[in-house]
Amino acid sequence: MSKHRTRKRAGAAQSTHRSGFVSILGRPNAGKSTLLNALVGEKIAIVTDKPQTTRTSIQGVWSSDSAQIVFLDTPGIHDAASLINRRMMKAVASALDGRDLLLFVADVTRELRSEDQLALEWVKRSQTPAFAVLNKIDLLSDKRLLLPLTETYKGWHEFEEFFPVSAHTGEGLEELRAAIIQRLPLGPACFPADYLTDQPERFLVAEMIREKVLLVTRQEVPHSVAVTIDEWAETPRLARIAATIHVERPGQKPIVVGAAGARLKEIGTHARIDAEKLLGKKMFLQLFVKVSAKWREREEFLNALDWRTASPAPAQTTGSAETGNEHNGG
Repeated sequence: MSKHRTRKRAGAAQSTHRSGFVSILGRPNAGKSTLLNALVGEKIAIVTDKPQTTRTSIQGVWSSDSAQIVFLDTPGIHDAASLINRRMMKAVASALDGRDLLLFVADVTRELRSEDQLALEWVKRSQTPAFAVLNKIDLLSDKRLLLPLTETYKGWHEFEEFFPVSAHTGEGLEELRAAIIQRLPLGPACFPADYLTDQPERFLVAEMIREKVLLVTRQEVPHSVAVTIDEWAETPRLARIAATIHVERPGQKPIVVGAAGARLKEIGTHARIDAEKLLGKKMFLQLFVKVSAKWREREEFLNALDWRTASPAPAQTTGSAETGNEHNGG
């Protein structure tokens, strides 16, 4: 998918063309990444039911003949105690600069709490026009419950508009996208029509692997997992990739590996299927598991995870579980 590697300004557009930048923010697990994928029309952000799945800002671009929307998904807003959490909140802060519109995403199935007000403080401080996106309405048994929720949010902040949607089913998204376009300034597209995201393929594949770890291990190691790409070689028809799944404690390694490597094989199989769709070719994927103690507090390691800081990945060491043969797409 080489289209996302190109980053240049498009040529002159008609005077009626609209283009602008929209950030998506809210509490953890509000469905922000699902919303981004649905609005863009491609899966560019991993999705799980685990809080703090999104760890950095993720750009996604939707284009038509008359408009272009540059979305920026952000980590869920929360109290930042560890180094990685502080970096996540820094990503949120950066995503508020120079935006034309904010989408504040709320999960309508959860009771309002102080965390919602904390997230709203970020919206207020930005002084940027904002839509309230009331997500997951497909899970509401009684839509009348939306009215008191809307009234509460009206009392907390002066939103431009309210949009009940389901990012999962697509309900309400066309209306939301149309309203976003009308709020954007007139101007040419910032990117070519086939531009999708600024994320490199290496980062996308690493995130796909991390998503499968979270989905397969469920509640056992959600925040303690990171993935680095160790080797990447491509031919026109085949990609050979080696990646390491990092956990923080020795007891977490057998959880990821599973009995006789069964869990690691399952993770690799699902990750390879998604990655082959992304790359448009067969893949040979080798996965390793390594204990990297306190990686969430190590600046150098966190830099290696973020493609924007582009540090070399930590070297692979012995004592890992390998299941490469199980993921041979060739």
